Amino acid sequence: MNWYANWFNSHYYHILYNNRDEKEAEFFIDNLIKRLNLVTPSKLIDIACGKGRHATYFNTKGFDVTGVDLSQNSIEHAIQQSIKKKNLSFKVHDMRELYKANHFDVATNLFTSFGYFEDETDEQKAINSISQSLKANGLLIIDFMNVNKVVDNLVVKEQKIIQSITFNIKRKVEDHYIIKDIEILDSNKKYEFQEKVKALNLDCFTTFVNEAGLKIIDIFGNYSLDRFDTKKSNRLILICKK
Repeated sequence: MNWYANWFNSHYYHILYNNRDEKEAEFFIDNLIKRLNLVTPSKLIDIACGKGRHATYFNTKGFDVTGVDLSQNSIEHAIQQSIKKKNLSFKVHDMRELYKANHFDVATNLFTSFGYFEDETDEQKAINSISQSLKANGLLIIDFMNVNKVVDNLVVKEQKIIQSITFNIKRKVEDHYIIKDIEILDSNKKYEFQEKVKALNLDCFTTFVNEAGLKIIDIFGNYSLDRFDTKKSNRLILICKK
């Protein structure tokens, strides 16, 4: 089983990242809607949506939203949270495969939900599929880490204790991957997981996007949508148009 299928389906993944900032996510989305003049009720697909926090907030702002993710556990949670909400649905889906052709006005891939695959061609397959899902003039929004800053400021070792569970985390850069080895100690039992994300920079994404028939029309470096700085920015946020 690939690391992402194994780790993202683990309940320990959600415990470790249970402090994700909902207000920050909402702030980001509000800024995107205003800056890009996104109109409702546009059709939006949130790719690698996790438990659906971004998809759900887009829906509250009036968008017709489909969230897709490879993790069965995450999608089941998202479905439970979306019961009785209109124009909001979630499906288990692999981003490398086309979901629905020429159907969406906007596609989002947020919070570093890319660069997981071992095969060198799979990232391109994913961007191609996303492009094919967009209508003419549709937008793809990618929110990735700024790998330059991450590598320059890598925290090699870290320990977190959450809900009486100890997470020992080691980080390294190896073969163009940023790797996080996670040892978990829970009730005298030990578990080991790994996160392995490709160190994709702006040049990498530019190649993917152009090859997929899209064009980068804006680049931001944080959730306030300030300009991107290769060394200083926390995020690499790309706005791409079909």
